[in-house]
Amino acid sequence: MNSPYQALPTPLVPPEKPVISGGEFQPGSVALVGAGPGAADLLTLRALQRLQQADVVLYDHLLDSSILALAPATAERLCVGKRASRHTLPQADINQLLVSLARQGRRVVRLKGGDPLLFGRGGEEMEALAAAGIPCEVVPGISAALGAAASAGLPLTHRDYAQGCSLVTGHRRQGQQTLDWPRHCTPEQTIVVYMGLGEAASIASQLLAHGRAADTPVAVVENACSARQRCLCGSLQNLAALIEQEGISAPALLVIGQIVTLHQKLQAAMAGQHAAASS
Repeated sequence: MNSPYQALPTPLVPPEKPVISGGEFQPGSVALVGAGPGAADLLTLRALQRLQQADVVLYDHLLDSSILALAPATAERLCVGKRASRHTLPQADINQLLVSLARQGRRVVRLKGGDPLLFGRGGEEMEALAAAGIPCEVVPGISAALGAAASAGLPLTHRDYAQGCSLVTGHRRQGQQTLDWPRHCTPEQTIVVYMGLGEAASIASQLLAHGRAADTPVAVVENACSARQRCLCGSLQNLAALIEQEGISAPALLVIGQIVTLHQKLQAAMAGQHAAASS
């Protein structure tokens, strides 16, 4: 019987060193770099390269110090991040600072948790840099939702549990209307909420009011992809109480949907295997 797979014409020979094709990091330009979900070894090769070439790094709150340590000792480090309602710098000031530093002829890295273009305000910074004529590169990172899914055993889609996934933010622009919750209320859909701890009670109330069942499984993943990671499970009706009772703090994601049932099954199976191995 003939194999459906074709042999490669020549063996693949790995290069002597990793090949990074991102080009040069020019003085007077800005790189918006995704730091991933937290662990330094989840950075991309290009993110590492840009950090090692940086003259100045503007970074968010909650970034692991081991990631910042990858920048040269001579690089200036400026914390400009936001945490809940406490802003080190307003976004407009961050935009202007990026422009000012680049105009000094420096290689500027704007280091963000997760991915710069997913709830990271990278789009606003790109607009400001383009308007000022500053060259800008975006280096994607592993988003927190994907990192949490992998490290906590929470596949965001699964043929038996969820046919779709919505990524939403619990923190919206002041004065902006609430999310269009009816679009996210089908039982076959997983919802991942970024920055939703402070709004957990309201989020649960909105989902319940628009048809989600009270016993819909919910997981809260705190400090994903780190040694401090916790994944706590409950139901939609007790989500706010779970967060308060367990003292959960940022960074944390809310994962809502039947896929959490699979996480609980996998955790129970793994606990049984560990118990059998120790007996």
